[in-house]
Amino acid sequence: MISTEIDRGLGADLAADLAATALTLARQFAAGATMWSLAPAWQPHAQHIAVEFVHPVIVGKRALPAVALAGPDLVDVTRVSARPGDIVIAVADADDPDVRSVMRRSSAWGATTIWIGSGRRPPAGAADHVLWLEDPDPRAPATGAFVLLYHLLWELTHVCFEHPGLLKPAECTEEVCITCSDEGRLGEALGASEQGMARVRTANGVESVSTDLVDPVAAGELVLVHAGMAISRVDREGDS
Repeated sequence: MISTEIDRGLGADLAADLAATALTLARQFAAGATMWSLAPAWQPHAQHIAVEFVHPVIVGKRALPAVALAGPDLVDVTRVSARPGDIVIAVADADDPDVRSVMRRSSAWGATTIWIGSGRRPPAGAADHVLWLEDPDPRAPATGAFVLLYHLLWELTHVCFEHPGLLKPAECTEEVCITCSDEGRLGEALGASEQGMARVRTANGVESVSTDLVDPVAAGELVLVHAGMAISRVDREGDS
């Protein structure tokens, strides 16, 4: 019934995106994740999301750890808050510079990303999950459309909790798993490189890597890490 109503009201593609996002959320929360919500231009949405997940209105539904983030240095606030396995969810248009930066860096922090918005879509791969309304109406943030999306996301996440078999993380079935191997992981430099080495934050934690191929590296720069080396820079648009 829920799936049918979602499909009818939002379209099949967005319904499928919501279902996939909810499954990811359920698995992350089951593994101990905290959700960090942000909406630089529309702060009430960030607060509403946090309240929605941490204070369920239906008896018997679990409270899920969720915190709204705010402030002038939103990238820094998210950086010190998010830990590997956490979730970062943002409500913003595709051009918001803080959200673009957070989404781009979250892989290095080990966080799963969700981006809710409308109008022109962010570039492919900008977030792990994109829940997007194609309506370019600038009033969309105030019409309740975004609220509907994250309310449905909350409800579908709890539907997933009702099926414990779904909460098991996906397992690798190939002899060599590209996802799990060191094929080039995003890292964020914690300081400037010195004598061909730098401390870099990745989803696996803080690592000391060789920077001989990309020197000099400045604090905050994003690099691709492979076999203990920074093999290339990632530019401001996320391309290496």
